[in-house]
Amino acid sequence: MALQLGDIAPDFTQDSTDGEIHFHDWARDGWVVLFSHPKDFTPVCTTELGEVARLKPEFEKRNVKAIGLSVDSLASHHDWKGDIAETQGSVLNFPLLADEDRKVSELYGMIHPNANDTLTVRSVFVIDPNKKVRLTLTYPASTGRNFDELLRVIDSLQLTDSHKVATPVNWKTGGDVIIVPAVSNEEAAALYPDGWDEKRPYLRIVRQPGNG
Repeated sequence: MALQLGDIAPDFTQDSTDGEIHFHDWARDGWVVLFSHPKDFTPVCTTELGEVARLKPEFEKRNVKAIGLSVDSLASHHDWKGDIAETQGSVLNFPLLADEDRKVSELYGMIHPNANDTLTVRSVFVIDPNKKVRLTLTYPASTGRNFDELLRVIDSLQLTDSHKVATPVNWKTGGDVIIVPAVSNEEAAALYPDGWDEKRPYLRIVRQPGNG
């Protein structure tokens, strides 16, 4: 059965370009983005890994670690690193799991037989500090992922974990948010003394907490 939101992300031990990874120990008390690649030395994957390396400071601001996966060998991964650096201008600066035995791929349901019965699809898992799966995305092999969108979702998850709000369509950090329906007007008045814009009783727009 596929992993669902709220499930505990399965633990594993696997080789990587940064040495052996004991996943839960490696994650510690931070957030994790785990994402898979169909194969080494493929064009779309090369661009993705370069982009995640470039975005490392943005992930670190959010207490997020990135970890990639491909079903090719560790030796192949190390060879690929040179191509990534040369073509993308970013050196691989996070672990890339060498899942040759498909152990992690099978645990996380990254192989979709009707798409390809041996290669992983472009799966993404955002995992919180409690090791719970908070987001899953699956892209076709032909389509590169939007990592700015992943950062946006992580911003939303971290904000809504800390405050009784939800984020509306196309929200970005600094934008207005929605007071969740479970919060009464009396409680909202205490939380948001400057008030809010009530479009409907269930749709109350308020400035993002902590944003002035």
